Amino acid sequence: MAIMIKSPGEIEKMRHSGRLLRQVHDYIAPYVVAGASTMDLELAAMRKIDEFKAIAAFKGYHGFPAALCTSLNEEVVHGMPNEKRVLKDGDILSIDCGLIVDGFYSDAAVTYAIGKPTPAVRKLLDVTKASLEQAIQEAQVGGRLGDISAAVQEMCEAEGFGVVKEFVGHGIGKNMHEDPQVPNYGPRGKGPRLKAGMVLAIEPMINLGKPEVRVLADGWTAVTVDGSYSAHFEHTVAITDKGPQVLTR
Repeated sequence: MAIMIKSPGEIEKMRHSGRLLRQVHDYIAPYVVAGASTMDLELAAMRKIDEFKAIAAFKGYHGFPAALCTSLNEEVVHGMPNEKRVLKDGDILSIDCGLIVDGFYSDAAVTYAIGKPTPAVRKLLDVTKASLEQAIQEAQVGGRLGDISAAVQEMCEAEGFGVVKEFVGHGIGKNMHEDPQVPNYGPRGKGPRLKAGMVLAIEPMINLGKPEVRVLADGWTAVTVDGSYSAHFEHTVAITDKGPQVLTR
């Protein structure tokens, strides 16, 4: 496994990419309302990306057609924007976006509740987001990759949620996907030793019901097998001697 170690200068370039990506997410957020289509969000994102003269990392990646992954309700990841997918009260929507700025990637995802979610769905969102924050705290020099994975699994399974195993986080840098893979499950104390200069995209994907997923006929959209709602949060995180630094905060 060839894990790329980034120099302080490269991490700063990734931080710049991450800051612009956060501004894209912040720009989209007011559009995530009942009555908006997922294509409305795509068009908003592209306006901001074009303003920054950045590159939409997902668009064209292995043929993916859009800048955003917009995954609605039981869709786990890789949902495609569509003018016919109109948000309504009670929905949840994961928005995943990546940028390339000055040759370096950033990657981040947020799941929104449209209107007033049920208490169970609200808890799913809160716990998934909290598990990401806990996993980030495990991204310490000298630790093990499994410590990050276990933090997500322990928190989410304790609340009865299903941890998706078919899709995982990843290293990131001059490429969207680099070594190592970052699962959201597994034992502590296992896997590669964490070193300063590693940069990871940590991304819990957690289901309200069972963990199993399947991919639809479009070849991209992953959905829960049992039809339960799914939440997804993600940050790009640099491991440093001063502790984890979230580059997409």
